Amino acid sequence: MNRVVIATLLLVWASTLFAADAHYLMRVDGLACPYCAYGVEKKLKQIDGVTSVDIDLDNGVVTVFVREGVSLSEPDMRKLFNEAGFTYRSMAIVSN
Repeated sequence: MNRVVIATLLLVWASTLFAADAHYLMRVDGLACPYCAYGVEKKLKQIDGVTSVDIDLDNGVVTVFVREGVSLSEPDMRKLFNEAGFTYRSMAIVSN
């Protein structure tokens, strides 16, 4: 019985690990405090398909993880960050 449970848990873990086919790294200027980061994170999580967001305040890097098949466009991200009061610099797609 324990082997079946362990095997099931491993399958679930592996499927979630490889579910997202890409994530995005965005360079943004002006993110200076956790409150700023929270506001940006909240806006990004409203986008259908975004699974998680990680913000590195020290380096001005926003990492956005998406579900398989979801893509983010550079013009949309530029608009989102500019409307939030930050300077969008660039975006790179990182494939798993």
